[in-house]
Amino acid sequence: MNFEFLFIFEFEFYFDDMLIIGITGTLGAGKGTVVEYLEAEKGFEHYSVRAYLLAEIQRRGMAENRDSMVMVANELRGKYGPSYVTDQLYYKAAQLGNSCIIESIRTPGEIDSLREKGQFFLFAVDADPKLRYQRIIARSSETDQISFSTFIENEAREMSATDPNKQNLKACIQQADFVFNNDGSKEDLFIAVEKVLQQIK
Repeated sequence: MNFEFLFIFEFEFYFDDMLIIGITGTLGAGKGTVVEYLEAEKGFEHYSVRAYLLAEIQRRGMAENRDSMVMVANELRGKYGPSYVTDQLYYKAAQLGNSCIIESIRTPGEIDSLREKGQFFLFAVDADPKLRYQRIIARSSETDQISFSTFIENEAREMSATDPNKQNLKACIQQADFVFNNDGSKEDLFIAVEKVLQQIK
């Protein structure tokens, strides 16, 4: 039995100075770039749904691709609830009590759960599809070696769903507190993020 996935708290952690920022958005839009800025410049702790799922995929000996990530994520959410994965990441962050980023929010249930836990803001990132495809090819991760048509198909599959345990990026983006268009440079995105942080403060 894998106890990591049965690690459930019977109480919630609350910290007046703990800020939680969730990151959602389209594939390859630049979610990681926002994380990079918040980590390096603002000292946020980073917790990644993608990394969590890849660790479970590796544990199971599955192929490291997007199909595996979607399957495992849907299985965990179906078994334990739509916010299960992000709740696990939150519990790890809450033990430290530091401001944190939870990256790759993909279901409205995850948003609802995080909004109940304290100071939470949801950032969404978007950009032109062709530009986003160029970015995922450039980063060359184990799940990004795909054609443009597959890239578009993957995104369409994750864009909307009636099942609360499955990815619904469209609904998540619509619920974002702040939406960033990342068609420009990294510096442009960093400036936009900094303006929002000042607004939050």
